Amino acid sequence: MAVSRVPPGSPGSLREANRVRIVDAIKQFGAMTQVEVADRTGLSPATVSIIVNELVSTGVFNTEQVTRSGRRATQVTLSRQLGVVAGVHFSSRALRLVLCDAVGTVITQQRMPLAADHRSDTGLDRAAELILDMLDSLGTTRDELRGVGLGICAPYDPATDMLSVPGLMRGWDEVRIAESLSRRLDLPVLVDNDANLAMLAESRFGTARGKRSAVFVHIGHGIGAGILSQGAILRGHAGLAGEIGHIQVVPNGALCRCGNRGCLEMVVNSTAIAANLRQTVGPIALRDVILMARQGDLGATRVIADAAEQIGFALAALTNVLDPETIVVGGELALAGGILTLPLEASLSRHSLHSALTPPRVEISEFGTEAAVLGAATYAIDSLLQPAKMAEVSA
Repeated sequence: MAVSRVPPGSPGSLREANRVRIVDAIKQFGAMTQVEVADRTGLSPATVSIIVNELVSTGVFNTEQVTRSGRRATQVTLSRQLGVVAGVHFSSRALRLVLCDAVGTVITQQRMPLAADHRSDTGLDRAAELILDMLDSLGTTRDELRGVGLGICAPYDPATDMLSVPGLMRGWDEVRIAESLSRRLDLPVLVDNDANLAMLAESRFGTARGKRSAVFVHIGHGIGAGILSQGAILRGHAGLAGEIGHIQVVPNGALCRCGNRGCLEMVVNSTAIAANLRQTVGPIALRDVILMARQGDLGATRVIADAAEQIGFALAALTNVLDPETIVVGGELALAGGILTLPLEASLSRHSLHSALTPPRVEISEFGTEAAVLGAATYAIDSLLQPAKMAEVSA
């Protein structure tokens, strides 16, 4: 269905803007009464009632009568009849997939390991196959899948539909990523950096819910940050915002995949952290280092604290520019909990300018290693609930 453009400033454009405000409020805060929607959006109760009724008739919202403080009220929620969306996440070592309804509830999920040098075509083929298998297992038709969000562990440029910087994700250079998966599924696909998507999930449903300004930092095989600024994900001109993993912290240090030396990612990735203990304990993985630290091992605790110092140094620059309310830590190293966050907060305090009364809080991700794939599904839901898409659903 073709959707005509509405001239700016016209009554139609005002109605469209109000619809977006109401849908955004329900997406962010969940079920609310119409009075609460009016309070959140600043719209009049009459305007809210008219638009809610319109969106109920098109299948975007559901309403039900509830009792609040002894009074009956109309509660508004997103409709589950909008179909399902898929979230896909390619990390450096694993492929994760989820199917969610339009409310963001996970219906089913899958995970499979990936070789470090996996090819993009093989990975995308497998992702498409798994999505269709998951639909079949639920008895859901292909027509009910409305869109797909895809996260990758490298900066992504939507203008070219390719990685922003070649060489950061082996086997994916010069691949038009959204186009490639869209062709396999015959569906719209949205792509973004996985740290951005993790930040989206945490801001919508997790640790940073309700925050207007926050940073998500992923620490695992690589390191990167997603930035929430004034309630929106900050991606930058070519998708490079938040790439703190490529800040130099050791002059003339180890050569990084980006071509520079001494990048943060080379100092605090999971392999480098574990390598610090191999001379004393032999071959060891990051999960073992975390387990040892939890059991009180001083060497393992020291290694994690050293990593926290370097991460705090890099985050301080970001904090001085953005002044976030919260820093959310995710990825494998986040499993260390307070063993990581306490020295990280101390490092951040030493290296950044901040208010003594309201310093940024460092908190652990609510979704752990699943944050990016949930964010990918959320990205697809947001696209589904754009005015043009809502018009298509109601047609």
